Amino acid sequence: MIIINNVMVEDGVTSEKFSCDLKACKGACCWEGDYGAPLEAVEINVLESINEQLAPYLDKRSNDLLKKEGGIKYFDEPKMFGTNLHPDGACVYLSKKGEISMCGIEQAWKDGVSTLRKPVSCHLYPVRIDQDFSNGFEKMSYDVWDICNAACSKGKSENIKVYEFAKEAIIRKYGEDFYEQLDAAVKHSENH
Repeated sequence: MIIINNVMVEDGVTSEKFSCDLKACKGACCWEGDYGAPLEAVEINVLESINEQLAPYLDKRSNDLLKKEGGIKYFDEPKMFGTNLHPDGACVYLSKKGEISMCGIEQAWKDGVSTLRKPVSCHLYPVRIDQDFSNGFEKMSYDVWDICNAACSKGKSENIKVYEFAKEAIIRKYGEDFYEQLDAAVKHSENH
């Protein structure tokens, strides 16, 4: 484990291999699971204000759910706010491009319609951030999910570690200096 600026980085993040393979999984992380994407407070405020701008990026069923229930839901078991889900588990912000599921929020961001790229929890995936209440630190861990088996294989063949795959998102969450310290610590431990 590496600790940087009150963030504990578990070994899986720095040692396991991963590189998303959308051709294989078709974006299953957008429609699988029991809870929506975890949201930070600032994301909740932004999402509540941009649903109308996101409408063209979403299908009728998602737009209907947004109008009826909104895009944000509180999930009791993990005690967190996340993106709302359809009864079949698909994220309300899911957007299809052929057979591939994408994030409608991110598509709007790419087009300059949204200031929010997508929830940082989605951007970081397969890295998960949890609060360790025993010491007040955040804990960065690698979430192993069978729908990502192809991403693990691709990561091995491309020799990309989880933290390297998530570099842009880690910088978005913690800053460039944090990432540089993490990278240096990993390389130092590999050489000793």
